[in-house]
Parts: sequence; structure tokens; C-alpha cells
Amino acid sequence: QVQLVESGGDSVQVGGSLRLSCSVSGIKYSCMAWFRQPPGKEREGVASINDYGQTSFADSVKGRFTISKDKAKTTLYLQMDSLKPEDTAMYYCATKPTVYPCSLISIVDGEYNNWGQGTQVTVSS
Repeated sequence: QVQLVESGGDSVQVGGSLRLSCSVSGIKYSCMAWFRQPPGKEREGVASINDYGQTSFADSVKGRFTISKDKAKTTLYLQMDSLKPEDTAMYYCATKPTVYPCSLISIVDGEYNNWGQGTQVTVSS
């Protein structure tokens, strides 16, 4: 059974940094991604990574956020730097388990089957 547990959300000031973690269990191969849902808005894709280490980012976070995972593929990370008030959101990790190493990099939420419960990030000025 796939389980995803996010952590690391917090309240920070503009320009600050946070690192979100997502503990992943029950998966050998998968596409992985981070999404976020700002207050009163739709969920949006933030970043994704495949089993080859290829990544993609939403334009709004390019150059500020980094996605990575540990070699054992048991933890997914989102390093967030130069945070802005518009980064305030509930952040979710998501996975799409695959039979073979995942080559897909996508921040379309319909691609993903499993979701964590979310961790809140609040950026204030």
C-alpha cells in the first residue's frame, strides 16, 4: 500500500527558505511531484521528478525551487528559496507508481494516483 506523508511546512517571512519532505513507502518505481493549493484557488503543479532525475517546474517557481529525492527513493524533497507571499499554500506530494522506471515529468494532477495529506506553507511580509 502506497503511503505519502509530507512535513516541513511552516510560517516564514518573505525571502526565506523552507525544505518540504515527503516520506514515501510501498513504491519501487514512480513519477513524483509536488502540487500546491493557495487559499481559495485551484490546485496547481509546482515541480516533478522522474526516476532518471529529470525535473520540471512551474514558471512561477523556476530558479527558486528545487525538487529532489534520496537514492533509496523513500523521501521526496522540495527546497524552496526566495519565498514570496504568493507561495502561500497547502503543499501536497503525489506519486504515480510505474512498473518500469518512470520517464514522465509532469505537473498535471490527473497523472498522479496517490496523494499525501498536505503541509501548510505561509509566507508573510
